[in-house]
Amino acid sequence: MLVLTRKRNEAIQIGDDIEIKILAMEGDQIKIGIDAPKSVDIHRKEIYLDIQEQNNEAANVSLDLVQMLKENK
Repeated sequence: MLVLTRKRNEAIQIGDDIEIKILAMEGDQIKIGIDAPKSVDIHRKEIYLDIQEQNNEAANVSLDLVQMLKENK
């Protein structure tokens, strides 16, 4: 893991097209801005993990249905 220290209004560049900028610091919270192409999905980590879990559940249901259909032939 790369750890960088940034001050307000400073940024981090990822590749050619993603910039992460520190907008404000209030107590123990930091507000960041992310400038990236629309083709890049950006989610909070807890939302990303929830999406992954829902996708896995949907895939398992589909596999279960396929198995049930095969058994009923």
